[in-house]
Amino acid sequence: MIELEVDLGERNYPIYIGEGLLSDSSLYEPYIAGRKVMIVTNETVGPLYEQQVRHALASYEVDTVVLPDGEQYKNWETLNLIFDGLLEKAHSRKTTIVALGGGVVGDMAGFAAASYQRGIDFIQVPTTLLSQVDSSVGGKTAINHPLGKNMIGAFYQPKAVIIDTLTLQTLPPQEVSAGIAEIIKYGLIRESDFFIWLEKNIQGIKGLDSDVLTYAIKTSCACKAEIVEADEKEGGLRAILNLGHTFGHAIETHKGYGSWLHGEAVASGMLMAAELSHLEGWLSVEDVDRIRAILVDSDLPVLGPEGMLINDYHRLMSVDKKVMDGTLRLVLMKGIGDAVVTSSFSSENLNTVLSK
Repeated sequence: MIELEVDLGERNYPIYIGEGLLSDSSLYEPYIAGRKVMIVTNETVGPLYEQQVRHALASYEVDTVVLPDGEQYKNWETLNLIFDGLLEKAHSRKTTIVALGGGVVGDMAGFAAASYQRGIDFIQVPTTLLSQVDSSVGGKTAINHPLGKNMIGAFYQPKAVIIDTLTLQTLPPQEVSAGIAEIIKYGLIRESDFFIWLEKNIQGIKGLDSDVLTYAIKTSCACKAEIVEADEKEGGLRAILNLGHTFGHAIETHKGYGSWLHGEAVASGMLMAAELSHLEGWLSVEDVDRIRAILVDSDLPVLGPEGMLINDYHRLMSVDKKVMDGTLRLVLMKGIGDAVVTSSFSSENLNTVLSK
């Protein structure tokens, strides 16, 4: 087992990475203050893994809320199912929520934890590759709004993150690829050596090779932890974690949540960011080609949705969280491993990229 630490002073928490961790009671117990636990999962993950988690929590009083599965359910109505469960079972401020599932479950369970009785503890137990390498770490919790993705939420850190890599064995290949998009992101924004390693090892990740997978997850989590430690609430540096996301969130919102997987939309957005970086004179054509090639090798899209127009992008990107005083800011690249947040780009170049 690998253990990393997210160093946030009094809000420090560990990230455990390994095989067979779901049922290890010793990983949960230090982070549960009271006698009651609420497992929040969904209708796909619950039948697969809830009993393993319940085994680890055998000495506690455990209730479960089962949510519908899909990005389209990441909304107020579904969030209220968690609050309903907590209130119906008389859970108190000493309750700990265990978020068992992918990014949607983790985001909503975290937001519920941040809100219920003004804040209760929660533990992230991510079961998808994307949630293991990205959304479970860093304390971003949110729901979607019809006009914008993740626009309603809170920064609220978990007490621990427990990553059991065996859960990936039941993940469909499309979901694995979606997670790889976020792994590639770390190589592009900060870790150029990691990007080179990924170019050689993508097939191993797609094939769920244990050693390759564990290294990719560990490196991704360590990179994100380092960035979150430096900028917990995205006042500056942390925004580089959104490479491709401004474009990607626009795609998800336009197409309808769940039509494109988050990682698929981010992949397309990362190539748009790379192409705009090239047009601005910052990124070589050779590096753009390398980025395109690794996305293709990962079975990820490199073009936006057919029929999505420039005006559609502009309308939806205008409500992005990085917009400051009406000015759009994007994460672009000065080179592979060197991301910047900037509003200094040509609108003509941006439109050229969006018209492809």
